[in-house]
Amino acid sequence: MPVLPVLTYPNPFLKQKAPALSPGDPKGPQALKDLEDTLSAYPGCVGLAAPQVGCLARALVVDLSRSSRPCENHGRLGLLNPEIVEASQWKPGREGCLSFPDLLANVKRAQRIRVKAFDGKWEQVDLVFTGFEAVALQHEIDHLDGILFLDRIRSSKDLFERRKAAT
Repeated sequence: MPVLPVLTYPNPFLKQKAPALSPGDPKGPQALKDLEDTLSAYPGCVGLAAPQVGCLARALVVDLSRSSRPCENHGRLGLLNPEIVEASQWKPGREGCLSFPDLLANVKRAQRIRVKAFDGKWEQVDLVFTGFEAVALQHEIDHLDGILFLDRIRSSKDLFERRKAAT
């Protein structure tokens, strides 16, 4: 299936808010499939939101089982119209983003969240995420709202250049 190009900053599309999908809309499951195929093409990536690939739909995928740091997770998840309904245990942590390939930043995020959404079959789900998985979900949901992780930093001291892998 198609591996879509990932938009990088300063593409203005990244700042647009994605509208909710109507339940049953076939655009939702197709967006999830495209996101899964694209995520698979980026070995270090654990999440991707539809606006990052030029699709204005409230769709995202996360897969923390791909993470280099072991953590509790739900495996590969595709969510449509996700909404955070509870957030607690706030803590700063280091984040990166495919749309900012050269940057990392310290961002304060909830370490426990509850999310209501639809899965790829348009069945409603209500899930609790903790730790790194909670952070990844918040990061991707922000993309759906046109919010970039740099919008969440407090000062330039929280911004870092990503180290390049030795070749």
